[in-house]
Amino acid sequence: MRFLFLGDIVGKPGYTAVLQHAAPLKKELGLDAIVVNAENASDGSGLTPRQFQRLCDAGVDAMTMGDHIYRRKEIMDTLQSSDRIVKPANYPSTAAGHTHCIVDTPAGKLGVVSLLGRVYMRPVDCPFDAIDRVLGEIESKVDCILVDIHAEATSDKQTLGRYLDGRVTAVLGTHTHVPTADAAVLPGGTAFQCDVGMTGPYDSIIGRDIRRVMETTRTFQPTHFYVATRDVRLCGAVIETDSDGKATSIQRFERAVDV
Repeated sequence: MRFLFLGDIVGKPGYTAVLQHAAPLKKELGLDAIVVNAENASDGSGLTPRQFQRLCDAGVDAMTMGDHIYRRKEIMDTLQSSDRIVKPANYPSTAAGHTHCIVDTPAGKLGVVSLLGRVYMRPVDCPFDAIDRVLGEIESKVDCILVDIHAEATSDKQTLGRYLDGRVTAVLGTHTHVPTADAAVLPGGTAFQCDVGMTGPYDSIIGRDIRRVMETTRTFQPTHFYVATRDVRLCGAVIETDSDGKATSIQRFERAVDV
């Protein structure tokens, strides 16, 4: 199997880039699936049902979210009804959404799971216990498993990667919006990267207008952090696997696009 995971879609620039390029990329790169983190698609925070549907129509096979999952309350029904979007699996069982989804691809079934880290994040249930529960439900039903670890701390992400090495196909980080240079296949056959980077405007401070962020940081006077618009890039990782669902390669993916 060969799939692409794109990091946090930020605002209209990132969202538009995915709409325009998902289908062509699938053909160009010979992909069996495209998975995206969509939690920042709606003006930088959250996702709307219309955006969700348009991303699906454009060629996105599944979506993960993160700590902004419920920022747009109108997404609740979609989270409950769709089998193409997941909530963090270590959210409470009563929280809206599914702990995993399974994508049918030309190369087999791809399980998709999202987890939140706990260092410098809002209090949340144990990600290790949560992924153990989910794997118990799906590992016999899928050929490959992608885990999106949405976390601030590299230590959180590395620890989870090592914990899951040999048990899942890939553990890929999101949330910090800055791509890291540590992409590797771990000894047990799990592809890992602390952060795959954002899909959005890179002439920015993690996707937001530089002047607004600078003003608030220096003066403590609140301003609205508009999504930036320039230097838009698609950013993520391409994973290739063997017939046993082990990763054989991970390649950082980054491409500047006009939107």
